[in-house]
Amino acid sequence: MIRRLFFFVLLWITSIASAQKSTASKNVSTFTLEAPQLKTTKKIWIYLPDGYSASAKRYSVIYMHDAQNLFDSKTAYSGEWNVDEKLDSLKAPVIVVGIEHGNEKRTDELTPFKNEKYGGGNADNYLDFIVKTLKPYIDNHYRTKPKAKNTIIMGSSLGGLLSYYTILKYPETFGKAGVFSPSFWFSNDIYTLTEKTKKIKTKIYFLCGDKESDDMVKDMTKMERLLDTKRCYCLHLTKSKIVKGGEHNEKLWRDGFAKAVLWLGY
Repeated sequence: MIRRLFFFVLLWITSIASAQKSTASKNVSTFTLEAPQLKTTKKIWIYLPDGYSASAKRYSVIYMHDAQNLFDSKTAYSGEWNVDEKLDSLKAPVIVVGIEHGNEKRTDELTPFKNEKYGGGNADNYLDFIVKTLKPYIDNHYRTKPKAKNTIIMGSSLGGLLSYYTILKYPETFGKAGVFSPSFWFSNDIYTLTEKTKKIKTKIYFLCGDKESDDMVKDMTKMERLLDTKRCYCLHLTKSKIVKGGEHNEKLWRDGFAKAVLWLGY
């Protein structure tokens, strides 16, 4: 009986240890960087493609929010995106830079406008950090293709909202965007800003599920139609995917990630 109890305890401890084991691939590493615009330091995750160290090639870069959820189930809130495994399987010649969210400051960092109930609205400082501190650091320390046409911004939920806002504010820096389950509900100001923007030339991949909320599909479709007034549909700069049965979670975004990257190009 004691041996059996010991066996089950050992099995339980082993299962916990296994659950806490990092799932990030050997191609993923981390570092910290001062973020003076946010008066803090940021932990940055970086994925380098296979063969990076053995070549002299330069690579396109994807900047992504909520880095805790991208590469490692140990740090993910509710499952990871498997970004490293997905790109490994594609043999994609691309670097990914993930920026960790600020935990209790996440809403502030990822929202460009305030919401009466949830606050927020500090995204400009967060983006200043990316554009003026992080991107120059990445371009100086890694072999990147720094032009806008080779630089993608991508995120989900509030990160989807921010990724869309980013291409309105910094079109000369980011030429492509992956906008997953965007929280356009947070403020109608995002529609107003789109209406006031004269030309939007960025390539955008929209993704959402039809089981996320009552307004998700409606809000995303509204933004697409507004975009159509800013550029000719014939340019094929927008791709939209509405997943039947898709819910607001990492599974939806994980399953859609590779297709988005392939369509956006690198």
